[in-house]
Amino acid sequence: MAIVKIGLRELAPLFMAGVRSLVAGACLYIWMKAKGLPVFPSRRIAFHGMVIGLLFAFEFGLVYVGLGYTSASRTYILLYTAPFFVALEAHFFLKGDRLNPWKAAGLILSFSGVVALFMRDFGSFSLSMLPGDLMALAAGAMWGSTTVYVKRYLSHRTVPLQTLFYQTFFSAPFLLLMSIITEDPILTGFSLATGLSVFYQCIIVVFLSYLVWFELIHRYPVSLLHAFSFFTPVFGVFLSGALILGEIISPGLLVALALVSLGMVLVNR
Repeated sequence: MAIVKIGLRELAPLFMAGVRSLVAGACLYIWMKAKGLPVFPSRRIAFHGMVIGLLFAFEFGLVYVGLGYTSASRTYILLYTAPFFVALEAHFFLKGDRLNPWKAAGLILSFSGVVALFMRDFGSFSLSMLPGDLMALAAGAMWGSTTVYVKRYLSHRTVPLQTLFYQTFFSAPFLLLMSIITEDPILTGFSLATGLSVFYQCIIVVFLSYLVWFELIHRYPVSLLHAFSFFTPVFGVFLSGALILGEIISPGLLVALALVSLGMVLVNR
């Protein structure tokens, strides 16, 4: 979220999200062609690809626009309600991925760890933050729904490269069109910091890390897999604060790590 905030200083949110999908999609297309993978094996797959692409577009459109109203910490917490949406939807729509008391308890405990990590910043609230908070919560629901949709309709018909390409391919034109219609100006400058922010989002986040994420979705039960995403903000704070900036590891970080770890034990019981 902090990297996105840097880019938002000079780029309009929907425009930046669209550029991210466009660049990552181009890289994925080149890789698919090099491996000889068909882009759209069938019309049915193309339809499902369009659905997850639009869900992806709405998700990150909400996150990027919402960051203009609320803090990165609040966005982190509300976005990571996604595992709850995944567990609930998987219970009804995916065979063999049922919600049980142990899994529910583990999710609640792990989410408590994320809340504990950002509680100091989350406690400061003003009415002006409400639109951003609601957008972050809706983005969490979109993220969860996308995961379940991919698992049900595409994981057994496509490979991860194709799945991720559909998200970027269909989301890029939608986001850029919405940017042209609703945002003015879409570009106020392009400093080195902004360039590094965009590069990191396009290549490291979407092109590489999301590809690993979809590889995992294709292999494992999504309710269990998504629960491990609670470690993301914890390790993010640890790496950026303790290792990179040399900050002292706070008791809150240790509590958060303990709660998330214990929650994962319960989820996988």
